Amino acid sequence: MPRPHGFTYQDHANGTVHITHHGRPATTLQGSRAAQFLAEVESSDPQLVMARWTGNYKHGNERTARDHPRNRR
Repeated sequence: MPRPHGFTYQDHANGTVHITHHGRPATTLQGSRAAQFLAEVESSDPQLVMARWTGNYKHGNERTARDHPRNRR
């Protein structure tokens, strides 16, 4: 599975964090969730953290979809 890429975040003065994926808004975090996100993104791989916080992370159907007859070639 390829590593996530294309995520960026902006930390604003009012305490909100906007996360985008390839320039499109993915989520907005406020308050304690924003603070928790910022602490986690500083201590780990930012791309993986942002993918997990936006819900765009390991849906669980990758192998099932690959083995479907429509996708086999």
